[in-house]
Amino acid sequence: MSAEDTGVLAPCATCGEVPAPGARFCENCGSDVGPAAGAVGGPPVLARPPVPALPEPPADLKPTDPPVDPASDPVPPPPPVATHRPCTSCGGTVADDGYCEQCGEKAQVERDHWAERPAPWVAGVCDRGIRHARNEDAMALAASGDPATVGRFAALVVCDGVSAAPDSDVASLAAARAARDVLASGGPDGATPVTGDVTERIQAWQALMVAASTTANDAVLVAVGDKAERAEPPSCTFVAAVVDGPLIVAGWVGDSRAYWIPDTGTARQLSVDDSWAHELMAMGTPRHVAENSPQAHAITRWLGPDSTDPAARCAPTVPDSSGWLLVCSDGLWNYCSAADDLADLVRSTEATTGREPRALATELVRWANAQGGRDNITATLARFEALPASTTSDNLHTDAVTGDEPATRAL
Repeated sequence: MSAEDTGVLAPCATCGEVPAPGARFCENCGSDVGPAAGAVGGPPVLARPPVPALPEPPADLKPTDPPVDPASDPVPPPPPVATHRPCTSCGGTVADDGYCEQCGEKAQVERDHWAERPAPWVAGVCDRGIRHARNEDAMALAASGDPATVGRFAALVVCDGVSAAPDSDVASLAAARAARDVLASGGPDGATPVTGDVTERIQAWQALMVAASTTANDAVLVAVGDKAERAEPPSCTFVAAVVDGPLIVAGWVGDSRAYWIPDTGTARQLSVDDSWAHELMAMGTPRHVAENSPQAHAITRWLGPDSTDPAARCAPTVPDSSGWLLVCSDGLWNYCSAADDLADLVRSTEATTGREPRALATELVRWANAQGGRDNITATLARFEALPASTTSDNLHTDAVTGDEPATRAL
């Protein structure tokens, strides 16, 4: 039976999306589906697996992407370029027309792509991606100490501006920097360092994480000014994680994510998405169906003038092995959602780049762009080295501050 007879081809092995006839790559995740779909030797023609009926989403969701005109060009024109800055390719001078006088490359707007590396073991890369005209992601990092000592400290913050609301790039940058400053105040060099045993530190960091997200929300209100009166005011997601000696504490509002990725063993998503896709999965919908359903990325909580719940949910963990703390936007995890799949990506990439976090983050961003770059992409990393057991056994109680189930376990 031909593809024309059924109109349905075998789903993509990576994400479950059914490729169009003649396609060699999945339009949803970019994976190779082999020879032209439906051609001789190509993927077999199958009946589409039954998809469960999905409930109607609630009316108070916030769409994260603007409506798409099917007739429009899916790749928008590039944004205006900044001039008279050093060329990021060769260091030459950028002329008034936006091109480098030395190598001829078109200059990037500074916000389009940038990196931070506050310590040799902590770094992040933020990138516009391919499809979006503007980078509405933002990150802000802080770090101190040696990664192999109990005195280490890092704060990683990522905020993803809601594309459906204009000027959300302003909101995300203001939120990320404000939250980082609050978290840095609890570090060893901060104004009010967090002290005590592990349990006391967890409690203190959870309180600081909530203060960070609410302060970030306040910063958004100040940054957007009278834009707050719009029907769709600038807004963003929030995710952050702190490394403090033997422990990690994550906090989130929205669907940006924090992952713990050990060098070996089972990876874990520390955050829990505030999204319609997560609500569907909680009701039993398979991941590949939920994450590709209409309004999958509509969020149930966010930061901004119309936010009703900006307080971060928190989850602490005390790893007992070495690995990576990854805090990222959906521009990365869209292509590699499950924790173990993302761990495979990080480990295979590390085998090529080594353990320098900026190089690793750069390659993760490059990989996401190679899959299609449909959204802005941010990847931030902190290298976590296992500490002696004596530093992690201070009568540790690891129940989360919200919810009924413990959100922390020694991994």
